[in-house]
Amino acid sequence: MKLPLLALILVSIVSLGRDARAQSPEMTMREFATSQIKKGCRSIGFGGDGATWGNYSMLWKDHDTALGDYGETLYTNGNAFRFEAAGFTSPLIWRKLVIYEIVAAEQTNQIDLNVKSPGLGAAAAKVNGTGSDLGLFTKFALKLPKGVAVGGLVSRETSSFNVASDSNPGETVNYQTHWRPTGGVGATWQPTSRFLFGSRYVFNNDHEERTDSLGTEYGMVRSRELRWGGSAMLWKGALVDGAATRLFKSNGLGGTRSTETHPNLGFEQAFADGRYAVRFGRDETSPTAGATYRHARMKLDGAYVNNMGQSRVGTLFGTHANSFVLTFTVDYGQKRGARN
Repeated sequence: MKLPLLALILVSIVSLGRDARAQSPEMTMREFATSQIKKGCRSIGFGGDGATWGNYSMLWKDHDTALGDYGETLYTNGNAFRFEAAGFTSPLIWRKLVIYEIVAAEQTNQIDLNVKSPGLGAAAAKVNGTGSDLGLFTKFALKLPKGVAVGGLVSRETSSFNVASDSNPGETVNYQTHWRPTGGVGATWQPTSRFLFGSRYVFNNDHEERTDSLGTEYGMVRSRELRWGGSAMLWKGALVDGAATRLFKSNGLGGTRSTETHPNLGFEQAFADGRYAVRFGRDETSPTAGATYRHARMKLDGAYVNNMGQSRVGTLFGTHANSFVLTFTVDYGQKRGARN
C-alpha cells in the first residue's frame, strides 16, 4: 500500500505557482491542439481527464504503435483552427519502459479578435491576423510492481501570431514565444482491474515577445496544472471517471494572474470485447463525446468537444465553437492478445 500512495503523493505535492487567463493569442490557441493531444483522443471524448487513462504513465499500454492526429476548432463567427500530428511509441525497451515521440503543427485562417497592445492605444482594439504553433513532445512511461506506473513529459514548443488593426491596417502587432524548460510528471495506481487512481502535474514556461509600433516588450508566461482523479469499472466494458483540475497561470506582459479549479467527468461503454466503444463527459466546462472502432491492428478514435477549453480561452476568439479530433493508430508490433 505504501508504494502506490507514495508515488501519487510525490506527483501531487510538486510546488505550484499562481496563474492568469492571459489573452496572448499565440499562447491561447494551444488549447485547441497541443494541450489536447497530450491526453489523447480517447481521453478528450471521455471528459478530458489527464490524471487517469490520459496519464503519461499509461503509455506503456500503447507500446509498438504509430498514430496520426487531425483536429479542427470551428467558431460560429468563422474563426478556425486546425492541427495535424504524428506520433510513434517504442517497443518495450527495458522491462516495461516505453518512449513516445509526437510532433504537432497548428494553423489558423484569418482570425478576427480584440487585443490590447500599447501601439494600438489604451483600450482593446479590433484586429485580424493569423497564428501558428509547432511542438515536439517526448513522453515516457514505466510500469512498476504492485500496479504502479510512472511517466513524464519533456516538450519544446513555439508559437506566433501576427495581427493588423481593422481601422488602420498599418498598425500591426507581432506575438512570438521563445522556448523555456517545460514538461510534466504523472503516476497511476491500479490495485485491481476495476480501479485506477492517478495524478499528473504539468509546468509550462514561455518567454513572450510582443512587437508593435512603439517597440518590443518581453515577459514570461507560466502555467502550472495539477490533475488528480480515479476511474472505476461498473460492469463489463463500462467505466466511470472523475477528476479535478487545478490551473495556475501568470502572464508578464498582461500583468495578470489567476487560479481556477474545475471538474472532469466521463463515462465509457465498450462492446464486442473492445472492438467498439462510445463515451461522453465534461471537460472542465465543456461537454465532450467520442467513439472508437478497432479492426485487427488498426484503431480509429473520434472526439467532439463543445466550446473546447472555454474555461481557459474565454471569448477571445468568439462565443461558441465546435471541435473535432480524429486519431488513427496502427499496431506495428508482433501479433498478441489484449494489452494488460
